[in-house]
Amino acid sequence: MIKRAFYILSIILVSYFIFISGKKKSETEPLNFTAPESFYFNINDILSEQKAGKFDSIFKRLNKKGVFNGTVIYGERGCEVFKGAYGYADFRKKDTLLVQSAFQLASVSKMFTAMAIMKLQQDGNLNYDDTITKFISDFPYTEVTIRQLLNHRSGLSRYMSLADKYWNINKPINNEDVVKLFVKYKPAPYFKPDNGFHYCNTNYVLLASVVERITGVTFDKFVLENIFKPLGMDNSFVYNLNNDSVLPRIIPVGVPGYKYGGRYARKMGNYYLNGVMGDKGIYSTVEDMFKFDQALNNGILVSLSTLSEAFTRGSPKYWRRKDNYGFGWRIKEDADSTAYHFGWWKGFRSFYIRDMKNDRVIIALTNTHNGFSSEVLWDIVEDDLNKEELLSVYNKLKPNPMNIQ
Repeated sequence: MIKRAFYILSIILVSYFIFISGKKKSETEPLNFTAPESFYFNINDILSEQKAGKFDSIFKRLNKKGVFNGTVIYGERGCEVFKGAYGYADFRKKDTLLVQSAFQLASVSKMFTAMAIMKLQQDGNLNYDDTITKFISDFPYTEVTIRQLLNHRSGLSRYMSLADKYWNINKPINNEDVVKLFVKYKPAPYFKPDNGFHYCNTNYVLLASVVERITGVTFDKFVLENIFKPLGMDNSFVYNLNNDSVLPRIIPVGVPGYKYGGRYARKMGNYYLNGVMGDKGIYSTVEDMFKFDQALNNGILVSLSTLSEAFTRGSPKYWRRKDNYGFGWRIKEDADSTAYHFGWWKGFRSFYIRDMKNDRVIIALTNTHNGFSSEVLWDIVEDDLNKEELLSVYNKLKPNPMNIQ
């Protein structure tokens, strides 16, 4: 009887300890469910996929309308959310564009020229308030400074007008030739240095020449070795005619540019001003440009304190001025944290918008002279995709079928 009671008691005690042990385990060990952090990122992935789907739909419709032929990339918080290619690299051959296709950046090239100058300043090779004559001794405008060139406050006249007047347009012109034209003809400036703002390509041509004078290498080589290679921008380059005495009929690199009007798209040929660097002339892809953008965010090429000058207004606020200008970047007057630059040149247009407050960026490159506006890009980067006005953009666009001429 005693043995039986002991046996029953043993069973009860063992059961009790098993129960207690299981309860403690359940209280001390977490349940097997997705952690909040992982859940958060999964939600972001879903939202990113939804955005990517919307963006793809937008650019497909724009391409179908005949107003967007190019590539685009969009990123948030350092991550690539969407990229795509729409239309043709060559309309006659029907070669489709790729996100790896290289486009002429036109004036978006200026931010790379400014970056080259900032690197030289950071390394102690120049000061922003140095006069240009410190590096180009025979330049006739002795009071113009590096900073004024960067901010478009030099007052210098357009080199293109000077070249059109005095240069043989059947022969390529380069940066040194431009400097010689200013030295020889001394065109009247628009105003005294720092007495106003005037966006002028001459400023960035001279900055590229300053880079060459300081380093002893051509501007295209300096940018390749100090910007493109360190960032892995393997499909980017500066177009250089290499002092050719005869202008090649076509540009043998990158995708060709087109101009279309009415029913036809016409391939653009080479142009004698294509040998000038600094104000334009860089070819790149949206993928490479995104690498450049991430380098800006992380202070890879220059320190963040050095870079801050690029996004600092170079001119006083003025009610008639739409936006301000830093070093190679336009700055929205109503939003310090938004910088952008657009470009146009002989069959190409480029768009680059950075919302630094919300860490968003969108870059679009096209090989058509006309058709696409920046309105949709602003809506995307400002996260206004749900606006009713966005859909109205498509309806307002006039179809422009791109046939070949």
